Amino acid sequence: MLASLVALLLLLAGPARAAPAQDDGVETAGTHTVLVMGDSLSAAYGLSADEGWVALTADRIAERKPGWEVVNASISGETTDGGAARIVGALVRHRPQVVVIALGANDGLRGLPTARTAANLAYMIGAAEGAGARVLLIGMQMPPNLGAAYTQAFAGNYPMLAGRFDTALLPFLLEPIALDRNAYQADNLHPVAAAQPKLRDHVWTELAPLLDL
Repeated sequence: MLASLVALLLLLAGPARAAPAQDDGVETAGTHTVLVMGDSLSAAYGLSADEGWVALTADRIAERKPGWEVVNASISGETTDGGAARIVGALVRHRPQVVVIALGANDGLRGLPTARTAANLAYMIGAAEGAGARVLLIGMQMPPNLGAAYTQAFAGNYPMLAGRFDTALLPFLLEPIALDRNAYQADNLHPVAAAQPKLRDHVWTELAPLLDL
């Protein structure tokens, strides 16, 4: 039902926009889009927008994958509730070929039920796949003070959903810097600018194969 609804909305929205012609006069195909749906970790919180891992990824894509663009629809403070509420509109607006879903951190920090987080992420993945997009699901982990049962259930959501929907998976966004206190801002939550290239490289391992259509 969800896939049918998304397909109908895409049809009503009309054809995807075409990229401008190159200077050599050769007509080019329409621009391919990577849509990133994330929270403050993807929205470059505390940094200038061009310092975040998403912007750095966009720069790399521009160099290595002509014809692709990146739309960063990440919002600081976003939960999976918010992502689920926004996903269909974002799909219709941007017509992406690849959707990166990097949400859940704020759910965990607020202690929201892990089943609710899983349901929201499943809705987002289903909507993206229903629109014909490839999905990269980026996971998070919670600190142990939330309790072993919660942290295990939270982290387990991501491989469970990736297996169910057959999506690409990056289990833990912050893995390259997780144990480096100097990699974080004063809040001990958000990475500094110097850490962003490591996150870009980490994400790239799973994102790059999705760009070969």
